[in-house]
Amino acid sequence: MNVLYAINDGMVIAKRNLIKIKRVPDILVFVLISPIMFVLLFAYVFGSAIQIPGGSYREFLMAGIFAQTVVFGATFTGAGLADDMQKGIIDRFRSLPMSRAAVVLGRTASDVIYNVLTLLIMGLTGLLVGWRMRGSILDALAGFGLLLLFAYSISWMMALVGLIVPSVEVLNNASFMVIFPITFIANTFVPSENLPTVLRVFAEWNPISSLAHATRTLFGNIPPGTPEPTVWPLQHPVIYSIIWAGIVIAIFAPLSVRRYTKAAKKT
Repeated sequence: MNVLYAINDGMVIAKRNLIKIKRVPDILVFVLISPIMFVLLFAYVFGSAIQIPGGSYREFLMAGIFAQTVVFGATFTGAGLADDMQKGIIDRFRSLPMSRAAVVLGRTASDVIYNVLTLLIMGLTGLLVGWRMRGSILDALAGFGLLLLFAYSISWMMALVGLIVPSVEVLNNASFMVIFPITFIANTFVPSENLPTVLRVFAEWNPISSLAHATRTLFGNIPPGTPEPTVWPLQHPVIYSIIWAGIVIAIFAPLSVRRYTKAAKKT
């Protein structure tokens, strides 16, 4: 009963966050413009400089941009919570007869919608620059579903950070310093075998690499004749990505709810 109570309250909070789009449409505009810029920048600036044996760099690129964008997009969760904390909206929520988990649950749930819109815009932009999904429809849907699952897990991590930091600016700077190198020291934009030894090992076990590789596989964007990976995470990228998503949710969901409860008591 408590779980159903929390889910019901969480959906109310999620609705509140989505309604905010109508009142502040600039948020949605910037969320959707940045992935378009990434696709066009990498496709046209780096597309002619990086060669993928037997395949197209633009098809190799899209999975990496999908993975990077959904991870960066997860910071929106932390920013929203940090903003609510800073403006005192959490005080209003505290006075309402609602589940303590509802605010964090609603925030992460509503941001799934942002990620769906982001992936849709990115996919359409990718099609315009020459990307194609060469697998089955079910495989393609599985690829997008995996991206959303992974993004949802990172949202819980960012939720905890958003409840800890004193402002949105601190969250943006802190998350950028961590997420930027993690998403680039991976096979997102270049094959991991092209990296120096130490970075290659890190990239091969980096969950962002497994997410990108799993997405490429499901989209049918692995060129014929590409050598099979020699490390377990890239041999089983879907399973490895799901394991990571499950671990992150299992750790950070209860920590986020506990942190919110403590923050609410202090206000």
